[in-house]
Amino acid sequence: MESPKESGAVVTSPAVSSRDLPHPVRDEIRLEGVLHALSDPMRLRIVRELAAVSGELSCSHFDLPVTKSTTTHHFRVLRESGVIRQAYRGTAKMNGLRRGDLDELFPGLLDAILDAAARQAVRGG
Repeated sequence: MESPKESGAVVTSPAVSSRDLPHPVRDEIRLEGVLHALSDPMRLRIVRELAAVSGELSCSHFDLPVTKSTTTHHFRVLRESGVIRQAYRGTAKMNGLRRGDLDELFPGLLDAILDAAARQAVRGG
């Protein structure tokens, strides 16, 4: 019996989809990338909202005062830096904070940034 490769059939992995989004594995997450991602007010706002919930939020949940393409860019920066994980659930793109990975790599960093952002928000900044 011929293998699929020998018969000319196209073989694709069932675990890989064209809708899968690339994420760094834990050991690829770099401090400078995380700090860069969190340095933007819109991205920090997204992370603060994600930190306030225990699960995931869809992209459409976020009401940011920027264009859709800019919003997409912000989510991509957060995903590629390892701050969030994105996955399609049906037609919705869901977002979750990678708190476990960040806390393991940089203990206390995320909490310190979130606390500082909350204090700044109270001051009106």
